[in-house]
Amino acid sequence: MSELVKLFTDCALRGLSLCNRIVISPMCQYSAHDGYLDAWHKIHLGRFVMGGAGLIFTEATAVQKSGRITHGCPGLWEDGQIAAHSEITSFARTHGAASAIQLAHAGRKGGMQRPWYGNSFLKEEDHVRGDNPWTPLGPSPIPVDDGWPVPHEMTVQDIQALKDDFVAAARRAERAGYDVVEIHGAHGYLIHSFLSPISNHRKDAYGGNLQNRIRLALEITDSVRAVWPDHLPLFFRVSAVDGSADGWQIEDTVYLAKALKSLGVDVIDCSSGGIAGSATTGNSGLRQPGFQVPFAALVRESASISTMTVGLITHAKQAESILQENQADLIAIGREALANPNWPWHARQALNEKCQYHRWPEQSGWWLERRQQSCDFYTE
Repeated sequence: MSELVKLFTDCALRGLSLCNRIVISPMCQYSAHDGYLDAWHKIHLGRFVMGGAGLIFTEATAVQKSGRITHGCPGLWEDGQIAAHSEITSFARTHGAASAIQLAHAGRKGGMQRPWYGNSFLKEEDHVRGDNPWTPLGPSPIPVDDGWPVPHEMTVQDIQALKDDFVAAARRAERAGYDVVEIHGAHGYLIHSFLSPISNHRKDAYGGNLQNRIRLALEITDSVRAVWPDHLPLFFRVSAVDGSADGWQIEDTVYLAKALKSLGVDVIDCSSGGIAGSATTGNSGLRQPGFQVPFAALVRESASISTMTVGLITHAKQAESILQENQADLIAIGREALANPNWPWHARQALNEKCQYHRWPEQSGWWLERRQQSCDFYTE
């Protein structure tokens, strides 16, 4: 392939220009302390900066303390939490990467165990560790599954407070130096639970028909876009399908995407599943390489909006093909990046069929280039 493969072309989003189209997905680390990031997060995200990705997401970050998934999830519900985020964005900017943050509320999935303790609702053994439960919020008093806590049905006053807190968190994200804000409307968390008829049985203006069920998502988006700088892009993550005949469908996603675009959303981040059970085990159909790409492609074409795709994208040629076929505008990788934080550098080499260590950070590229020269000498 030629050097200017699409994966490594610039991507302009409003006033932001990404140096390539590789995005590191928001990946929960469950390692924050009372909502505060620590050294783990700086190193976790810093290695992706060094690895060459164009845009790097900080994990789902709660806009309310009760909006955390677990006791180990971060937040931006108070000003004191800004400083640690600023260190991350400053490091990224210094080394040519852009930073994004996913603002979220866990809704009826709030108060879960860290996954290595069971990935279920908090139980007695968790209380002993100091992880005490709290009452989750939801559109209706319908638990995630049998035995799970029944969520508090949000009042109109609760909804207004939630919107205010999304706005406040977006303002803090700007102060922290983020280039992109993404509103988390997927995986069974609060906004998604309003979207889906499986979890939303309300009889007021926020429930019932599709227009009512998307009302919260649109109001939050409109409020955040109003305070988020005009020159910076706004993303929205959606579960394109619930994976159930009586749930949210791809046609609903297209309808929502058109409405979000009219409010100033720049990219639809297309995931799927999660309305019942874990976001990582929700029923969204057969999981195979690129299994969510068709969702991004359909939304992109039908709503005339940029999309980001994610889900078992593991090889450079696979990622390049998605872009060449105009199925998405951005390629997000998650667990593959955990296995190989330098995936973007290796992808560039794979697509160009030659080593390009001069593009790596000089602290490592200088050494690797000389190692390659030695290898070439002995193979000639």
